[in-house]
Amino acid sequence: MKNIINLKTESRQAWFSKSLTLKYFILSALILLGMQVPLMAQETQYTRPSFRFGVAVGGNLNYYTGTTQRLNEDLTVPKAFRQGKGLGLYAAPVIEYHNPESLFGVMLQAGYDSRMGAFDRVITPCDCEADLTTDLGYITIEPSLRFSPFRNGLYIFAGPRLAFNMSKSFTYSERAGAAFPEQADQEDVEGDFSSMNSMLISMQAGAGYDFYLSSQSKKNQLILSPFLVYHPYIGQEPRSIETWNVTTLRVGVALKIGTGQKIEDQIKDKSNVAMDDAVPSAIVKFSVISPENIPVERRVNETFPLRNYVFFDMNSNDIPDRYVLLTKNQVKDFKEDQLEVFTPKKLSGRSDRAMIVYYNLINIVGDRMGKNPNATITLVGSSHKSDADGRAMAESVKKYLTDVFSIKADRISIEGRAKPKVESGPEGGTMDLDLLREDDRRVSIESSSPAMLMEFHSGPDAPLKPVQFVVVQKAPLDSYITFVAEGSDKAFKSWAVETKDKNGLVKSFGPYFEEQVSIPGKSIMGTSPEGEYKVTMLGETKNGKIIKEEKTVDMVLWTPDVDELGMRYSVIYEFNESKSISIYEKYLTEIVAPKITNNSKVIIHGYSDTIGDKENNSKLSTARANDVKVILEKALAKLNVKGIKYNVYGFGEDKNVAPFDNDLPEGRFYNRTVIIDIIPSK
Repeated sequence: MKNIINLKTESRQAWFSKSLTLKYFILSALILLGMQVPLMAQETQYTRPSFRFGVAVGGNLNYYTGTTQRLNEDLTVPKAFRQGKGLGLYAAPVIEYHNPESLFGVMLQAGYDSRMGAFDRVITPCDCEADLTTDLGYITIEPSLRFSPFRNGLYIFAGPRLAFNMSKSFTYSERAGAAFPEQADQEDVEGDFSSMNSMLISMQAGAGYDFYLSSQSKKNQLILSPFLVYHPYIGQEPRSIETWNVTTLRVGVALKIGTGQKIEDQIKDKSNVAMDDAVPSAIVKFSVISPENIPVERRVNETFPLRNYVFFDMNSNDIPDRYVLLTKNQVKDFKEDQLEVFTPKKLSGRSDRAMIVYYNLINIVGDRMGKNPNATITLVGSSHKSDADGRAMAESVKKYLTDVFSIKADRISIEGRAKPKVESGPEGGTMDLDLLREDDRRVSIESSSPAMLMEFHSGPDAPLKPVQFVVVQKAPLDSYITFVAEGSDKAFKSWAVETKDKNGLVKSFGPYFEEQVSIPGKSIMGTSPEGEYKVTMLGETKNGKIIKEEKTVDMVLWTPDVDELGMRYSVIYEFNESKSISIYEKYLTEIVAPKITNNSKVIIHGYSDTIGDKENNSKLSTARANDVKVILEKALAKLNVKGIKYNVYGFGEDKNVAPFDNDLPEGRFYNRTVIIDIIPSK
């Protein structure tokens, strides 16, 4: 007999080791299927690559059917093998062409393709157990037509498969039957199958998904593509004799790299925007509003709302040291309109003057109670730990007021709660849970005494009387450069802006999700007094196409009249709410609206904290600003005030323009706001 040798134990162990390695690889590939690196629209500079090169690896799940009995000229086994299965390695280089703007593309893979496996055990006429394994392998060439039905990362493909046989070895094992215990096992037989087809022509079809691991700011971009391929049995008969055939399911992943082209090389018409076929009815009109003068400061008489919450650190019942705590001797010098004398140790937020007011909250309450002997308050401590823990925080505030401001204890009631009356977050929600718990660990100061409260309000839920002060406003909003992409909310996933000065300095802003955004003039111009700027809008459609339009804008930096004086009011919102708190509607109607005269400019700007989704926060802040505008418009119509010019902005959680920092609960609470700036007509 030809080609008969002893089977080494190590060869079986190696086969099983290879199988385990393949299983581990496939599992890793499936885990990678869920990964995707987000696209940063504001850094877009290159198109997605059309030509990609890389490597594909995976595992072949091979299924055997048919009949196999005559293994070669020298060996015909006593019982035919009919079914089997196995796991083989697949590895191949990849070449691919697919224009992201097109539905179709082509791809080619050529490499090693293992169809190894083991037939199901059979029982021979001698009642012996017989096994047959094979290390069947090919060099395969697989050209395919690629189709992307949804113009996104998902694609399907199909094409022929040409396979050239490279390995045809087998191992036949026969063990003595249970009825013949005295009979010895036969030696394993290794050999090569005879009558093998040197080339097979079959077919394959599959699906994959392209995950971009690089943003479009990179010229060379990596793409990770998990895939699944089906190879039917048609054309997959390994031999020219008998009926053995193979069906294969391949699971794998391809890592590809491609080079994008500069966007300006792709967009020929810089004046007209050619919309994608997927959004033929959406027309985006891009414009830039640049004020003739860009002021750097304005004096504002601000009426600042007093948030009646004292926030406590997570593991302490003591008043945090960021609040201004006086000694008994300092009380006589405390004045609500001269708070700059008593500044906190740690200022939090961009608006330091406003935070000085807030961090004197307990002192303001003590001062007002001292001047109004009949005023009473209730301190409600809330803690997620327990009612007792909340009560302990309230006791700390009460002790400070009685010890330092000499307020009689019977004028201060205390209460402990596990949760505040108005929680920072939806019931049962898990979004940013740690921050929400920080926001809810607080003592609320409630009162029914008119001397303590905002005008026209009463009851325990009424806000405290605001504090007034004059502040120099840096870079007022009417000095901002406004970019309008009308229709972008329907046509684009997001859009960004690039500005370029005469020296070629490029600055990027975005991504944006609303139709109108404003950027401080100084953010674009720096210290330049004037200049001509090229402004480019880069919009990304929902299928990944980049739309570009350019404008040329003259900008001038200017300092306004030092006598110009505006007024500022604020409305505070609760967590995730866009409808104005009902108690503020009367305030806007009866306090703010009468301050607005004919032909005034009213600038309304909304904000949010950083908790939650950025896109949702942007829409939320815009909705808040428009809510205030509607209330003021109705009030001014009744007052017969005319010629008002409104500027409405929604800045969301934009850290560059947010009034306060978001590191502490008080900053987050004050960022849930709409600010109204009133600039009277000269």
